[in-house]
Amino acid sequence: MSRPNLLPKHDLVYLTEDASHDEVIELINEEAFGPGRHTRAAARIREQGGHDRSLSFVCADDGETIASVRMTAVLAGSVKGHLLGPLAVRPSHKSRGIGRELVRIAIDAARRKGSEAVILVGDPPYYGPLGFEKVSYGALQFPGPVDPNRVLVVPIGPDVHARLAGTIGWRP
Repeated sequence: MSRPNLLPKHDLVYLTEDASHDEVIELINEEAFGPGRHTRAAARIREQGGHDRSLSFVCADDGETIASVRMTAVLAGSVKGHLLGPLAVRPSHKSRGIGRELVRIAIDAARRKGSEAVILVGDPPYYGPLGFEKVSYGALQFPGPVDPNRVLVVPIGPDVHARLAGTIGWRP
């Protein structure tokens, strides 16, 4: 006699972020990164101007928002790209591929919008399989300390790696 499947059913839906998600996204990011998240170099870029809601996404499970990814327009050297992050998934939904799917959706959306690159500061073992490559050591100067070994890019436009040299900052 077989046992019934006791795993909970999940109805995951991926949506473009809108203003109604702001409060829950703040809670998810606080849960994932803690109070020190605002002092990070990438956060300082995001403080320079708003993120692009048309390239920012959430995942909902049975109507509850459980994950989010945001994209911010940046100029990185001479590359007109987007900074990915923060990416956060509630602990109850980790290790299910939700974060990877949000990254895939965001990169595809940036490509369709004409972005030349998607840049982030993150773990190469996690982001490498998602198409991210290391940026040349010290090529980009952030508005705050950053580990150059964690600066990654998905090059979309021509000669992206050669043009990723100089400062990175918010782009209106």
